[in-house]
Amino acid sequence: MSPLPPLPHPAGPGAAQSYQARHVLGLPADVHVDEVETLALSRFAGARWDVAPEGTEPLVPPARTARPGEPGVLRTSRHTTLTGPYAGPGSGVPGTALVFDVVCPRERGDVPYPGGGDRDGVGRAFPGGLPVREEERVVAFLVAAARRRGGAVRTDVGNPAGAGVVLTPDPGVAVDMTLYSDVWLDPHAALALVGRLHPRTRLATEGKPYEGPPKGIAELPLYPGEKMDPELRRALHAAADDVDIKALTTGAVLDGYGLLVDLGMDGLVAVEVGGEEALPLLLRGLPWTVGGAVSYRVRWEPQDLAESQREQPSLDHQIARKRAAEVVTQVTRTLHQAVGGEIADEAEFLVDPEDL
Repeated sequence: MSPLPPLPHPAGPGAAQSYQARHVLGLPADVHVDEVETLALSRFAGARWDVAPEGTEPLVPPARTARPGEPGVLRTSRHTTLTGPYAGPGSGVPGTALVFDVVCPRERGDVPYPGGGDRDGVGRAFPGGLPVREEERVVAFLVAAARRRGGAVRTDVGNPAGAGVVLTPDPGVAVDMTLYSDVWLDPHAALALVGRLHPRTRLATEGKPYEGPPKGIAELPLYPGEKMDPELRRALHAAADDVDIKALTTGAVLDGYGLLVDLGMDGLVAVEVGGEEALPLLLRGLPWTVGGAVSYRVRWEPQDLAESQREQPSLDHQIARKRAAEVVTQVTRTLHQAVGGEIADEAEFLVDPEDL
């Protein structure tokens, strides 16, 4: 394979126009270029190579293959392209081996809200106005891809109003996972599985037994001055009681339930089980997902939500997050062994069960 060419200068040929924004996605040496296409297909249904880089095996047939030394062009929409790979050194994205030059519409909205949650530093990178619409989707994808593959993002390259900011997303931030399967696990079976991992696990569907309407309510007027016949009022209440009793004694189809794992000072891990029709892009159209799937969402709920959204949270929070992530991984792995299916991280990138 030919050596990677250097990243073009921001003001050189092919530079972004004033109505366009230019960002750079940097990735480490162990990332294969084909993986960038897979990540893009996870977030953009129409992603495809206009020009497939040399030596790649595209999932979607490309318009053509690059000539030796020519960068590829991955299109995620009509207005957005990722061109590369280029050589990482000298790109302005430290510690990366290969980079992609990203051009998308420049679409900015309101300035970041002071004190708002900004765990990825996006507000810091765009102090004059946060990306919206297409650019918001693109920046969110770049940050998620950099987090997943241990890379970084340099924003607003070549913008005369600012030098741009390098964002290096912390991989440890992404704790939550979702398992999609065509197998429904009975609540008590799920409780038994998860309970073996952690003794402080309980079903979250437990409620207080119904004790009937308040005593004497059938004798009270509906409102002051109400003149309803007392016999008619009692008959209406009796009919309502019959409806309530029938609803409470008739078996209902359970379409969702939850488990809670108490981690003490580390917060909670919640397992939410239910039907799901809005599946990750890579799972849509498969034989077993045509009618939807059963989702097992495994989420961490920290004690301090505000701390969880800081770009640089406290050491105590990071320790709690690491311990909670281990529980999330264990629960997800155990459920997958029981019901099979596919696992996705919180960015809807698929996860190989062997990597858990």
